[in-house]
Amino acid sequence: MIPVPPVLALLCLTVVSVILTITPVSAWRPWPNLKPNSSDLLYSGSKKFEGSSEFVHLRYHMGPVLTANITVHTIWYGTWQKSQKKIIREFINSISAVDSRPPSVSGWWRTVQLYTDQTGANISRTVRLGEEKNDRFYSHGKSLTRLSIQSVIKSAVTAKTKPLPINPKSGLYLLLTSSDVYVQDFCGQVCGFHYFTFPSIVGYTLPYAWVGNSAKLCPGVCAYPFAVPEYIPGLKPLMSPNSDIGVDGMISVIGHEIAELATNPLVNAWYAGQDPVAPVEIADLCEGIYGTGGGGSYTGQLMNTHDGATYNMNGIRRRYLVQWVWNHLVNYCTGPNALDQ
Repeated sequence: MIPVPPVLALLCLTVVSVILTITPVSAWRPWPNLKPNSSDLLYSGSKKFEGSSEFVHLRYHMGPVLTANITVHTIWYGTWQKSQKKIIREFINSISAVDSRPPSVSGWWRTVQLYTDQTGANISRTVRLGEEKNDRFYSHGKSLTRLSIQSVIKSAVTAKTKPLPINPKSGLYLLLTSSDVYVQDFCGQVCGFHYFTFPSIVGYTLPYAWVGNSAKLCPGVCAYPFAVPEYIPGLKPLMSPNSDIGVDGMISVIGHEIAELATNPLVNAWYAGQDPVAPVEIADLCEGIYGTGGGGSYTGQLMNTHDGATYNMNGIRRRYLVQWVWNHLVNYCTGPNALDQ
């Protein structure tokens, strides 16, 4: 890896045969400790500076995007507290909320809405919670591979009682693993990723994302900036807005993956780079940027509550810290808390 400031988020993608495993389209992690790939070298400059656009060539590859009302079907894998579920549910509901105080999560989603399909239809404004499935007994164990993640989704959509509905055109399937579950490459390479299910495993082609709770395994890697790595002396974490470091860390990853699923659900729509197996997508281009001036070792201009918690967006009733996404019309990262808006 080319040395960079320690809090710069970098993209890491592993290219392997789908016969043996799954290549995640987005392997999001806010902490660099990995070897570069061609996309890292090509786009590292654009991801370091909020206003950089010279080297970014995000293109539309004519595939479908989610223009119909988007429904997020959630699978709660493992042990979850009611309070944790509430934080995540309210974030998803906030994406379409019309009355949140600015800067808002719905204002953040308006950048995602700018993307269109080949007919000119925009990404849907509406993102809503769909059906949910609980897997409290770890039906596929506490250590999951990329392929077994698809098996968990299959179990949810084929369950004998209350199966999740099959909705390939506008449904997203969000698998959330609790803090005692390890997923292949979790912490070492990824904090979350998205892809689509294989009909040979699930029976359908369904866009899905996985995001893990890193509170026990690697909060300094995947819940940054609410936790920091132990090997960086003197670096102090920020206070999380909902008093749950693991879940508050998940929120930005969930937003990252939903934005990329909406604009590139089948890996053939909006992305930069020459390799569709390892695309650089609209959230990848803005990793580590949460406010004006963000880039390198700096998250950007953020806000604080009266008790010192850090956030950059308002939801319906809560506050969140969510990374920005790439605006292809102006060719830089944007967010609702930008100081020039």
